Amino acid sequence: MKPFFLVLLFVMSSFAAQSSFDLMERANALYRDGKFKQAIMLYHKAQDRGADPVAVSFNVANSYYQMGKFPEAAAAYRKAVDFSEGNFAPALFNMASVYFRLRQYPECIAVYHRALKLDPNNISGWLYLGEAYSKTGDKVGALRAIENAYGLDKNDISIVYQLSEANIALNDFDRAVTVIREGYTLHPEETDFLVYLGDVHRLNKNYDESANAYREALSIKNDDVQIMYKLADVLAEDKKPYIAMEILNNILQIKPDFSDAAIFMGNLAYDAKFYDRAESAYELAAKNGNSEAVFGFKNMAYDAHAQKRDDEAVRLLNVALKYYPNDGSLQADLLELQSEK
Repeated sequence: MKPFFLVLLFVMSSFAAQSSFDLMERANALYRDGKFKQAIMLYHKAQDRGADPVAVSFNVANSYYQMGKFPEAAAAYRKAVDFSEGNFAPALFNMASVYFRLRQYPECIAVYHRALKLDPNNISGWLYLGEAYSKTGDKVGALRAIENAYGLDKNDISIVYQLSEANIALNDFDRAVTVIREGYTLHPEETDFLVYLGDVHRLNKNYDESANAYREALSIKNDDVQIMYKLADVLAEDKKPYIAMEILNNILQIKPDFSDAAIFMGNLAYDAKFYDRAESAYELAAKNGNSEAVFGFKNMAYDAHAQKRDDEAVRLLNVALKYYPNDGSLQADLLELQSEK
């Protein structure tokens, strides 16, 4: 929550007003120098000399806010609102921000609504209102607030993501997809929208559309291994392990040190009983420092032992030990196998 940190200075024409003007000037200078306590004292003196109470209360509130004294800031903002007969929107927005800081979310929401009646085109206000609604668990309120921000500025990429998330929170995946597509139409350079679209489809278990979105992104960034990994992941989840392995193989051709891809490849190959391929993948991962390879080798060794192929089991454990010689579990398994011979 970012409050409005302007300092106000209203000018009057009398000698007293000139005196209050000077005091406000000095107070504002202290405020800008971070001397908030001294600034507050001068603001109050300026009010005694006839300075505008709205400006004084607002500036005092800002000073308290900067000092982290949020209850005092809220009280001073409230004074500014009262002196303005409820018509000074910056004080309302800042008061709402303070209530958010104090985790007084219902009060925060109520004040944002008052502020937004005065300034309905304040995009940040609608977004912060949505955040406050989210804190109360009101997903519908959050969605409506972010929809209003989106209506004011559909070009803001961050709002596209926030609105999509708000729709996903209500399980309205179709609306989320529509918003993302609208965002991508306005910003075709933002290929991350396509990746996000794939993520959203996957979350909705629409695996074909998810894979299509990732492929669309890869048609633009054809060597992006992170997108390729996402594609392999969704294909595996969609029970298409062989296609997933092809994608992972392509990743490892481009980036052999992508050890997570090597582990993923090893696991899929192991499940498919492509043991040579699994071993090669686990060894590649081990070469690149991924200790998860140990579990791959151990699983293969356990299977070999269960099939009474203890020589193979010993060989596999020794391969793992070559890369992780200090792994106690590998040493213990190897000793156990050798003792059984």
